[in-house]
Amino acid sequence: MPRRSLAALLSIGILSVSALVGCATAPGAPSAPEPTADDTTAAPSEVRAGWLDAGRGIAVVTWGSSTCVPVAAEPVLAGTTLTVDLVEVADGACTRDMAPRATYVALPADVEPTGDLDIDVTGAVSGKTVLSGLTEAPVAVDEFAPSAGWVGDEQVALLTWGSSGCRPQVEAVTSAAGGAVVTFVEPPADQICTADMAPRVTLADLSGIAADGPVELTLSGGNVASDGPVTVLGRR
Repeated sequence: MPRRSLAALLSIGILSVSALVGCATAPGAPSAPEPTADDTTAAPSEVRAGWLDAGRGIAVVTWGSSTCVPVAAEPVLAGTTLTVDLVEVADGACTRDMAPRATYVALPADVEPTGDLDIDVTGAVSGKTVLSGLTEAPVAVDEFAPSAGWVGDEQVALLTWGSSGCRPQVEAVTSAAGGAVVTFVEPPADQICTADMAPRVTLADLSGIAADGPVELTLSGGNVASDGPVTVLGRR
């Protein structure tokens, strides 16, 4: 299964570190209370992860400012341990909220999605987690197609591709046969976006919406293109 190396992503301008335009905490993603000016509590160290892009990548979920999502350097695989170094991108002011945010990590070619992966996160945020292998090899998807993976009992990471300066925001999640419909906020007509093609990972909360078993998501609105329902990879 082909993988996208960091060099390949950079060669087509995918991993942009441009400032996000008009971003805020997505309604579909839970967040912790906003800290006050006197709040000195450290960010939660919890790290979670989920499979994306037919096993070619993963989402790494950390806590911090929802508008300053860290990017990942080239990950290093040693045995079954994947070391992911996160770099803060603060090109401008960051919101002072404390929210879960997800970073896309393109995997080395020798990572097998059917095997467990020990993830060691270093850099801007540190922590460890174990990502359980998929029960079977994922169905191949087209390059730049949207995908989704479980990153918690009721939370999914949604991967879409487009301008790094216009990250999609979840407006609503509603129940549907076999899964849920995720509706994204329609961007304003005068929104200015960077002219790159980047992986954007958005979190959505499916609490009380999706039943046990396989879940498919229908993506709607927000200029997010999808040829049909997206199967959520992994286990809760």
